[in-house]
Amino acid sequence: MSVVAASNAAAPAASWTAVGAIGVGAFALVSSEFLPVGLLPQIARELHISTGQAGLMVTVPGFAAAIAAPLTLAFAGRLDRRHVLCALLVLLALANLTVTLAGSFAMVLLGRTLLGVAIGGFWTVGGSLGPRLRPDAAAKASSLIFAGVSVGTVAGVPLGTLLGNLLGWRMAFAGATTVAVAVLGLLLLALPPVPAQGSRSLASVPALLVLPKIRIGMAAVLLMFAGQFASYTYIAPYLLGHKGLAAALIGPILFGYGAAGLAGNLLGGWAAGRSVRGALAATAALMGGAVLLLLVSGPGLPALAPVLLWGLAFGMLPIAMQSWLFSAAPDRLEAVSALFTFSGQAAIGIGALLGGLVADRVGLTGAMGLGAAAGLLTLLLVALTGRR
Repeated sequence: MSVVAASNAAAPAASWTAVGAIGVGAFALVSSEFLPVGLLPQIARELHISTGQAGLMVTVPGFAAAIAAPLTLAFAGRLDRRHVLCALLVLLALANLTVTLAGSFAMVLLGRTLLGVAIGGFWTVGGSLGPRLRPDAAAKASSLIFAGVSVGTVAGVPLGTLLGNLLGWRMAFAGATTVAVAVLGLLLLALPPVPAQGSRSLASVPALLVLPKIRIGMAAVLLMFAGQFASYTYIAPYLLGHKGLAAALIGPILFGYGAAGLAGNLLGGWAAGRSVRGALAATAALMGGAVLLLLVSGPGLPALAPVLLWGLAFGMLPIAMQSWLFSAAPDRLEAVSALFTFSGQAAIGIGALLGGLVADRVGLTGAMGLGAAAGLLTLLLVALTGRR
């Protein structure tokens, strides 16, 4: 089967509104996690730090989320997953409020660390609930939840960038705090009780690594996510400095990137439903090719087409990767989600950190090159695995 069809569900049947509520939670988290991307130049200027140092606002939550993901299985225990998700949304609001009121970069990083804990916990629990809430349409439910990732880049990040440019970057984080509180209310209203399921021990996560398909998936996750965020974290300063685009255009361009990502999410769900291997290979090829095309494109508006293709690939990425991993262990969805979140968020942190080091020492073009190389290497990895 190409995508896990159902789990040994213990949760009651749920409406699509409940699944959509988790997708809205994903939107709030993604908007908060990547909000600094469009504001890095402004943040670096106000706090008197380099662009690479400002990139720690993406690196730190990535590492914190990687640590929090497997620990969530231990600490959540037998708690109702509805209560766990709501607690994580409270933490999300607190994290954004801390950044809004921070008087130093150290306090900013503290807030981003709290955000990482919320991200790791949310994706471990919420990322696995689609097939449980709607076992009759597992792939569609997962796609709807991951649509929150694309909508976050479609609306959350560009709107945050626009608000930050108009009123200052702190107001963008204040807006993200308000969104988190609103999503908390939605989850309380829409999500039914969801009891714990399956193995809840930390040992259940590394035990998955005995499966060859899981090991291949982990290598692909590390490559793709590290390459993505080595490049994407610095897209705003790259477009400003190397493509000669005006600051006022960055928000609309990021909106286009996110809109293409929403289309990619739908395309990724469709493709994974037919061939998980094909969907992952297509995602890798499109991402690597798009970033490479951006590097060789001319200044000004010719850079727009590669950015849109890149957004399309990013929209396909989470559903293609999760479908690959879920199909390897359909009876251990929370453990798979914890492993996926751990490796993905660690790769985000590594990628943003590596991209920052390269940007400060080699230049932003080098950071973009990391994204192109990662996509093409992943395509080679998938091709070499064959159809076994």
